[in-house]
Amino acid sequence: MNVLSIVRRATGIGWQWKAFIPVIGVLFVSLSVMTVVVYRHNIPNKEWVILGAFSFGVVICFLLLAVLLVLVERPLEDLKRTIDRVRRDDLTARVEFARRTDDIGQLGRQFNQMVEQLERNRSEIEELHRREMGRAEHLATLGELAAGLAHEIRNPLAGIAGVVDVMGKELPADSPSRAVLVDVQNEIVHIQNILNDLLSYARPRPPTFHPADLNTTVEQAVLLARQQVRTRPIQVLYTPAPNLPMVVHDPALIQQVVLNLLLNGIQAIPQQGTVEVDLSPEDNGVLVCVKDNGRGIPPEALAKIFKPFFTTRKEGTGLGLSLASGIVQSHGGTIEVRSTIGQGAQFRIHLPLLPPKVRLPKGAGPSGE
Repeated sequence: MNVLSIVRRATGIGWQWKAFIPVIGVLFVSLSVMTVVVYRHNIPNKEWVILGAFSFGVVICFLLLAVLLVLVERPLEDLKRTIDRVRRDDLTARVEFARRTDDIGQLGRQFNQMVEQLERNRSEIEELHRREMGRAEHLATLGELAAGLAHEIRNPLAGIAGVVDVMGKELPADSPSRAVLVDVQNEIVHIQNILNDLLSYARPRPPTFHPADLNTTVEQAVLLARQQVRTRPIQVLYTPAPNLPMVVHDPALIQQVVLNLLLNGIQAIPQQGTVEVDLSPEDNGVLVCVKDNGRGIPPEALAKIFKPFFTTRKEGTGLGLSLASGIVQSHGGTIEVRSTIGQGAQFRIHLPLLPPKVRLPKGAGPSGE
């Protein structure tokens, strides 16, 4: 039997024997030495001396056993029972030896504090779960209501748009009412955009994930944005990341996010300006940065900018950034905004190479392996 086997067997011995074995060893060596000394010096009543020393050692062992039983064994049993109750989801369990003033009592108090913290955390999680479930039900109801409302509005709105178009064709070319009809048509388009955004928010399309070049996705959004500023002195600059690995994402949805940020930046520039898009790799992810040198966002609006129906623009629907935030979150990413009045705004999108909870077939991962 080697030393390793002895150590492994020793670890299965109870702590009581582990505590007593050194004591018994010391007593045995002490009695052996005492016996040798007694016999060498011809001390009278040698047997009685040895018997007395042995009895004294036995008494010491029993006293030590009693002390260990009171100070250690009972608290350990109490701790085992309490841990078993906690394991069975009884977070009201507490150890009784926490009232002691020694180190073991301090250990008991720390254990009770840990269980109390677990109980508070569970209560908070349950409350958060109830709130989230209520919010999910509320959003589901809101989605059904929004979809029905949008459907009911779209039909008469299409009829109104047709009537306005017919009226515009029948009016004389020099009629002053033509200017009013143009305003009406613009407002109809505005209402249609609101309905489209409302439907997208109420019933978002789930992402279709697959590995794709994020440079290409962002470039498509940049090309569409440049079409909006052909007649304005605004530049849309794009800096790709050449060595960027494939990113698992939904190109159509991410393109929608970037285009929305680009259009917001363009609309925030009153005259001449620049909107820039930069891509750069991060640890296991990609950073998409969209910044402009427009008017900027007021500080009081930064905390509300991703909330539904909140907008700082008169012609805005207040749903674009909320939709963008939802799309980024569905990809396992985050979006944040920084802004200074008069110096523009900067939106930073952090996307992982592979969204969490997304499993792809072997060989279809971001690295192509």
